[in-house]
Amino acid sequence: MTGDDGDRTPRRFGRRALLRGCLAAGAAGAAVAVDGTLITPCRLATSHHAFGAAATGRGGRPLRLVQVSDLHLHGIGTRERQLLARIDEARADLIVITGDTVDRPDALPILAALLAELPSAPRKLAILGNWEHRCGAAGSALARTYERHGVELLVNRSVDVAHEGSTLLVTGLDDLMLGRPDPAVALAAATRRDHHLVLAHCPAARDALGLPPEHAATLVLSGHTHGGQIAPFGVAPWRPAGSGRYLAGWYRDDGGPPLYVSRGVGTSLMPVRIGAVPEMVRIDWSLEPSGPPDRTGA
Repeated sequence: MTGDDGDRTPRRFGRRALLRGCLAAGAAGAAVAVDGTLITPCRLATSHHAFGAAATGRGGRPLRLVQVSDLHLHGIGTRERQLLARIDEARADLIVITGDTVDRPDALPILAALLAELPSAPRKLAILGNWEHRCGAAGSALARTYERHGVELLVNRSVDVAHEGSTLLVTGLDDLMLGRPDPAVALAAATRRDHHLVLAHCPAARDALGLPPEHAATLVLSGHTHGGQIAPFGVAPWRPAGSGRYLAGWYRDDGGPPLYVSRGVGTSLMPVRIGAVPEMVRIDWSLEPSGPPDRTGA
């Protein structure tokens, strides 16, 4: 009898440990699911960065640039209200919208409603992403929606942005994956400037810009990756085509132009974010001759 009890006791404790482990794993999985679907997608981080002489405290008042990317608008909810409030608080000189604003044509009225609440003072520029092309919304209706609300849609086009006596050249390229990016067309009428911002939805465009030396990029802003969207502990098992080797944040390697990849605001394919908090980007950019960018906070 004693021997039988001795044989059964480890099994009993083993089963209990296994049950506790299963319960703990289930609870952890439920917590991750709740966070990934109900908490993280509704959060919004504002990343603050200084670029150029502003990073060292030199120069005059920097140009304040706000980047909004990958909205994937399905409505104006808590996250979008947060975004509008953050944009208003930023008092930007320039707002850039770097693609994937809508992923279905019937979302244009939602986009119009959001654009109507943007502050009127800043210069506002937008480019196309892969989803505008994919869903068939990259045509004249989208361009008119932007135009009615004071936003210039740049499809292989460049414009000058004046600030404090300096001029920034801004080039918006068509989407790398489903569009036809053409730097030669975009820069055909451009005047050479000391500072050149390139807006390209897919970050892999950085490796294939093909810009002439007289129009070398000072800074490239992209989105597209959503920071992996599902990236526990910063590790993304999957990222969309067109991401290249880029995931999120600053890239200043290999002699290419500085690149910042936004994690974006919305979600694609699944309404889930794990380890990739939605992001609005704010960059204070001195247009004085300067060195590389520096992150100053988040």
